Amino acid sequence: MSKFKKKTSTSQNIPTSALPDIIFMLLFFFMVTTVLREQEILVEQKIPQATQLQKLEKKTLISYLYIGKPKNVALFGTEPRVQANDVLINTKDIVLWVNQEKDKLSEAERDQITISMKADREVKMGPISDVQFELREADARKLLYAAVGKVQN
Repeated sequence: MSKFKKKTSTSQNIPTSALPDIIFMLLFFFMVTTVLREQEILVEQKIPQATQLQKLEKKTLISYLYIGKPKNVALFGTEPRVQANDVLINTKDIVLWVNQEKDKLSEAERDQITISMKADREVKMGPISDVQFELREADARKLLYAAVGKVQN
């Protein structure tokens, strides 16, 4: 008598009938839980209304600047600040920021970069003019002013 018995070859199949259901449940879970917002807004935003609006076609060439009073007033004060890519920056740093944004694009698209400025409606024209001047210095000539549509009564 031998101590070990030889196993007979019996093949056991793994049931795969529930596999597509599991895959679709995972896909649905990740679609629901994914956050689509790229940046956290650190300044207050009450976008002004406009009468004529145009929808943008190629959004990959757009970089966003937010201008407004900081949400954390205790840390940053009450003066309007400029936000670019989750960071509050000074107006003197805008040229550096524009060059970094241009470096992210291909060589052919660098001249087509568009800056979208989302300024709070309570911000005076002084900080906006300073940002415009720095954008001219950085050779970012395409500038958009973000607005919401006018409410029809």
